[in-house]
Amino acid sequence: MTVWKRRVKMKNSFWKVTLCLFMLLTLVVSTAAAASLEERRQELRQKTSVTLDKLYQQQPSAKKAIENSAGYAVFNNTGFKLGILGSSHGRGMAVNNQSGREAFMKMKEFQAGLGLGIKEYALIFVFDNEAAWNSFVDKGWEFGAQATAAADDGVNGDSLEGAISVTSGVWMYQMTTKGLALELAVKGTRYYKDSDFN
Repeated sequence: MTVWKRRVKMKNSFWKVTLCLFMLLTLVVSTAAAASLEERRQELRQKTSVTLDKLYQQQPSAKKAIENSAGYAVFNNTGFKLGILGSSHGRGMAVNNQSGREAFMKMKEFQAGLGLGIKEYALIFVFDNEAAWNSFVDKGWEFGAQATAAADDGVNGDSLEGAISVTSGVWMYQMTTKGLALELAVKGTRYYKDSDFN
């Protein structure tokens, strides 16, 4: 075998080994990313469970309301206000009580007005019907006003104590570190599917 053929053979071997190593590394990274993603989903499920437990402690009637609903969504948010600008962001998940389907979501909120500080709070949506749940999850929602309506479902006179009606068939609880908030400010808030988690 000539020197030239030996060099070509060594070069080909080098590229084959490099390609194999690259494929192996890609496989390891994608497996680790998948495991990490499932761990993050599990963390979000756990946080959702903890948030619901806190809600049930503060408002025991909420447990029955959520269990008997078409579905619910829970968001844990961190907000800040600095001067005239403010925003908050968070992750959450929506659960369909009939099908068991989970949808992982994000939220963004932009606020105007004087203020200073950071706050953490949770929002829990309760959906009277599957159409409302599907619309929230599949189309996303954007609120442009405050929700301060009375907590009455408008159908049979039942009330979701401590919740605010934000639109037809949809109720919302807001919890802060001080407890359940009776007036909800959802101005300029957008809810949408989390493309990283779904």
